Amino acid sequence: MSTKPTTTDLQWTELDQRAVDTVRVLAADAVQKVGNGHPGTAMSLAPAAYTLFQKVMRHDPADADWTGRDRFVLSAGHSSLTLYIQLYLAGYGLELDDLKAFRTWGSKTPGHPEYGHTTGVETTTGPLGQGVANAVGMAMASRYERGLFDPQAAPGTSPFDHTIWAIAGDGCLQEGISAEASSLAGHQKLGNLVLLWDDNHISIEGDTETAVSEDTLKRYESYGWHVQRVDQLPSGDLDPEGLYRALQAAKAETERPSFIAARSIIAWPAPNAQNTEAAHGSALGDDEIAATKRVLGFDPEKTFEVADEVIAHTREALDRGREAKAEWEKSFAAWRTANPERAADFDRIAAGELPAGWEDELPVFEAGHAVATRAASGKVLQALGGVIPELWGGSADLAGSNNTTIDKTSSFLPANNPLPEADPYGRTIHFGIREHSMAAAMNGIALHGNTRIYGGTFLVFSDYMRNAVRLSALMHLPVTYVWTHDSIGLGEDGPTHQPVEHIASLRAIPGLNVVRPADANETAIAWREILKRGKKDYGKSAPHGLALSRQGLPTYAANENAAKGGYVLFDAEGGDAQAVLIATGSEVQLAVEARDELQAAGVPTRVVSMPCVEWFEEQDQAYKDSVLPPSVKARVAVEAGIGLTWYRYVGDAGRIVSLEHFGASADAKVLFREFGFTAAHVVEAARESLASAAR
Repeated sequence: MSTKPTTTDLQWTELDQRAVDTVRVLAADAVQKVGNGHPGTAMSLAPAAYTLFQKVMRHDPADADWTGRDRFVLSAGHSSLTLYIQLYLAGYGLELDDLKAFRTWGSKTPGHPEYGHTTGVETTTGPLGQGVANAVGMAMASRYERGLFDPQAAPGTSPFDHTIWAIAGDGCLQEGISAEASSLAGHQKLGNLVLLWDDNHISIEGDTETAVSEDTLKRYESYGWHVQRVDQLPSGDLDPEGLYRALQAAKAETERPSFIAARSIIAWPAPNAQNTEAAHGSALGDDEIAATKRVLGFDPEKTFEVADEVIAHTREALDRGREAKAEWEKSFAAWRTANPERAADFDRIAAGELPAGWEDELPVFEAGHAVATRAASGKVLQALGGVIPELWGGSADLAGSNNTTIDKTSSFLPANNPLPEADPYGRTIHFGIREHSMAAAMNGIALHGNTRIYGGTFLVFSDYMRNAVRLSALMHLPVTYVWTHDSIGLGEDGPTHQPVEHIASLRAIPGLNVVRPADANETAIAWREILKRGKKDYGKSAPHGLALSRQGLPTYAANENAAKGGYVLFDAEGGDAQAVLIATGSEVQLAVEARDELQAAGVPTRVVSMPCVEWFEEQDQAYKDSVLPPSVKARVAVEAGIGLTWYRYVGDAGRIVSLEHFGASADAKVLFREFGFTAAHVVEAARESLASAAR
């Protein structure tokens, strides 16, 4: 085959075209072999993905975690073959047998890309639009990282300058999360972000005109993005040269994020399946695949056909990657020499370590004073902000209520923003009223690495965030959610704002640690434990959700065992415990008051504070039994929410003081009294449990 370039701006040879066509037949064959999947988009997107991975992106297939690499996000995760085949061609470690094992048990090529499972996959995608918001978060993290390590460098000259590339489909752009994220990206002027829209006009129900009639390019213009459109070739295929020019122009635009609309024909060039909804999510069938292979000049009798010269050509990406990384390392070494203190910080942060002595800055709160745990959390953040520069975050427009402002004088905003505290490298993020994209952007920030991110809103609004929170847990990301106003204790705002089912529901997400501190000191200890666990380490790290009170709560003496998730706050006096009261958050004080009454009545009673069920379950059985003695059957759990969590802890003789209905609009004290959250009610439940245990 000829290796002579066929265009002027792009080095595109017949061998490149053969590689693109190989992508198409591999996509069709992989789906046909397993019998299910999404072949059409992978076929039509082949020129775009190939151009990115082979001609545009800075990456090294031999080192998928290289700090200086560009990032690639496939938001249209159903088209996972779009990514897998490029990883195979470029030399990331996937081989032909992995494509043959597509969507099967134990393969490296699951139905949707999974971070930590397949080398070269930067984020788990599938729920549409999440990847767009992940990419926005990565672009934000890239800018903040530059501010940490190389803020004075001229644009484009820093070893920390790189580009975030993303591909989205029609479905991604219809999901509301992508609108939230794209609005934020435009406002933040994220010039290091490029989003390619596969404008194929097809979704599961057919032509997208059944659901969408807006001008998407104008929408992105209104967000403040740089927009381009790439036309098709006369054949109907995507134009590699047009794509290349658009991608290079987008990379050169550093003042705004870039949006590229590429009109494609799904399943091109399948003679009968192209431009049909069936090609979106169904195998093409043997006859159609054979016909497609004839169109492309492949042997219809062969499957997974890859010419030796094609794979040799595409694996040259390894050589280009090695050269790009070597060039970057020269720049990085020069930066190290010029910035020894920042280089030391980089090494520490990249290793997931915290600064020496950081724990000494944690506040200790005096016992006896009433402090809202949201206020205590805010004091912790402000105390740590000065010693942990990689810690940053903000709120979904509720910073004053969430107490999430780490630095009032430093807002993460473009330099020309009218706010006087605006700083492109600022500490405090204003996510706006965009809870869903905030959570997904935080995932992107965590995935990017080299910073530690938190974000806040009211606990009841975690419903808006749930899909992204679930993905935090699925990816084992050290994201911290600060959820305040954690119960009916928020009072007069009423049932629309009072979380009832939320804590139990969030605890149901595997891998998410929900922490509901009883007081200010538990809050400080919880933050310390979260930060200790905060190194990004797939399979070991995890997201955390802090559920914090609006109202003031009595402060008890700090107990280090709070970091174990559950511990004895006050033990029984006058003999071994006959009853155990388990509580979290604002209800711990009720358990303490009830204990006093029971003790006065001659019933030795233990109070267990359990701020984090998940941490408690990590402990060995001996410790758990020391906190909740198996011999003590009389148990009461107290929490102002749905009681689902507590059945396994109270047993058959136990009782649960919970809230199994929505709240109401009234003063918090009135609500707690009317709904039975009183010491007297806890005592009554304890007596019932004692009687049941004695039978």
